[in-house]
Amino acid sequence: MKFETQALHAGHTIDQQTLSRAIPIHRTSSYVFRDTEHAANLFALKELGNIYTRIGNPTQDILEQRVAAIEGGAAALALSSGTSAIFYTIINICRQGDEVVAANNLYGGTFSQFDSILPQLGITVRLVDSTDPANFEAAVNEKTRVIYCETLGNPALNMIDMEGLAEVAQKHHLPLVVDSTFTPPCLFRPIDYGADVVIHSLTKWMGGHGTGLGGIVVDAGKFDWTDSKFALYNQPDNSYHGLRYAHDLGDLNPVAFALRMRLVPLRNLGACISPDNSWLFLQGIETLSLRMERHSENGYLVADHLQGHPQVEWVHYPGLTGSPGYENALRYLKNGFGGMIAFGIRGGLEAGRAFIESLKLISHLANVGDAKSLAIHPASTTHSQLSGEQLQSAGISASLIRLSIGIEHIDDIREDIDQALVQAAQNA
Repeated sequence: MKFETQALHAGHTIDQQTLSRAIPIHRTSSYVFRDTEHAANLFALKELGNIYTRIGNPTQDILEQRVAAIEGGAAALALSSGTSAIFYTIINICRQGDEVVAANNLYGGTFSQFDSILPQLGITVRLVDSTDPANFEAAVNEKTRVIYCETLGNPALNMIDMEGLAEVAQKHHLPLVVDSTFTPPCLFRPIDYGADVVIHSLTKWMGGHGTGLGGIVVDAGKFDWTDSKFALYNQPDNSYHGLRYAHDLGDLNPVAFALRMRLVPLRNLGACISPDNSWLFLQGIETLSLRMERHSENGYLVADHLQGHPQVEWVHYPGLTGSPGYENALRYLKNGFGGMIAFGIRGGLEAGRAFIESLKLISHLANVGDAKSLAIHPASTTHSQLSGEQLQSAGISASLIRLSIGIEHIDDIREDIDQALVQAAQNA
C-alpha cells in the first residue's frame, strides 16, 4: 500500500464482535488471563499478548504497527514523550563505560540529556559538527556504541547527509539512531537510507494539533546485535531468566532492540503512553500527508518572503538556496521541505523580543508541528541551558527566531509576520 493508504489502514483490523469501523480506545490498566498456563506463557514470552497497559495496550499496538509501516520499519514502541523515547533508546544500547557520538546541533532537551544526565550514568557523549560525516568517524573509538543525529538540526535546520553517516556507522558496525521528528515519513524515511533506529516526538506533526504528548521508536529490524561489544544483547539478563536478547528470541530476533526496550526500560521504568494519547496520534496520522503538503507550501512561501525583507538578516529553510545543508535537502526531501523556518532579525535580542510580543495570529509557545503557526526565541527558552560557546557551536544566535508554519491561509500568516517585523523595527 502507498503511504496515504497505510496512514489510514495499517495495523488495524475491524473488531468482529462490534464491527466498529473506528479504532476504539482501550481504557484498561490490565487484562484477564484465560488460565494460569496462559498467564505463565505471557510472562515467559512463550506467547505474545496483553498483560498490563504499562507494557502495552491494544490501541497503542495499532499505533505502533501503523508507524512502523509508514516508516518502513519492522517494529515500534510508543512511549510517553519524545524525550523518553530518546533516553530509552540510548540506555537500551549503552551501559556504564560506553560512548555515543552525536551531532552537536540538537534540540535543547536532548543536548541537556546528553551533556548532563547520561554522564551521571557513566555514558559519555561526544558531540561533533554534523556538517561532515567524517567528523563522526573521527570521534569513533573502541567504546563507541551509537551514532546519533537529527535529520534537520533544531533549530538551525541543516539537513544531515544520511547516506554518508550510514556508511560511517556500517563501517564500524554501529547502530545509526536518527531523530526524524522534523521530517515525518511522508517527507523522508531514514531507514531507506541506512538508519537502524528512528525516533519521533509524536507530539509534533504526527499528532498535528498540539493535543497530546508521546514519542515513538521504530526498529528497522536490520542491525546485527550479536556483536559481543553490545553486552546488553549478548550477556544473560538476570532480571529476565538469563535471556540473551540477540540469541534467544527465535523468530523475534530481528526486532530484539524493540522487544528489549519494551521488556526492560519500559516495563521497569514505566514511561508508558496512555491509550487516549495513542488514539489522538492515530487520528493525526490519518491526515499527515495532506497537512504536510500545506505545511511545506506555506513554509516555502514564508521563507521566500522573509528572504527579501529589510528587517531580516538571514533565513534558514531546507528548500531555500544557500541555507545550510541545502544540497542534502534537495537530495533527500523529495516530497516537500516542511514548515520549519529559522531567521535572524535585525536588532538582535531586543528586536527578537519585540517581534515575538507583537505577533497576533502566530502563537508564542514551546512546541512545533501544530496545525497552527507557532514562534519562539530559542536562545532564551528551548536552548537557554546552553552556554554561549555551546549556542555558537549549535548555530544559535541571540537574533534567531524559530517559526513553525501552520496550515492557515498564507496571506494571514505573512500579514502577521510583517506587522510584527514593523513593530520590531520601531522598537529597535
